[in-house]
Amino acid sequence: MFETDSCEWCELWHAEIGVIYAKTAEARTAPLRRVSIEDPVPGDLEHVRGIHYTPTFVLMEDGKEVGRILGYPGEDFFWGLLGMELEKLKSNVLDGGAQAGASECVEFVNRESGDEKTGDSAADC
Repeated sequence: MFETDSCEWCELWHAEIGVIYAKTAEARTAPLRRVSIEDPVPGDLEHVRGIHYTPTFVLMEDGKEVGRILGYPGEDFFWGLLGMELEKLKSNVLDGGAQAGASECVEFVNRESGDEKTGDSAADC
């Protein structure tokens, strides 16, 4: 999730989806990594281009972009769009969409320190 601190749509996403995302099958398939577009781009994401609006959700597999959701169209539409993007994953398996060996935690990037944290709402699992 590419975002900014001043993005009202990002705030709405966090209020409506972010509070439950870590507990979903979607999160096991596509862990959330928060990246501020105001900070230097992490090295492993330098090849991701065209991030001008926030939020932008970029679905990655094997280091390559598989799909993206531009903006936050509201809770009902978001889940449908995410489902369509997740169908593009070649590693998607039948057990609720979770990848074999996928983490039960969500990955976050702490914008203040730049440290990566793993956990539910940035708290440890």
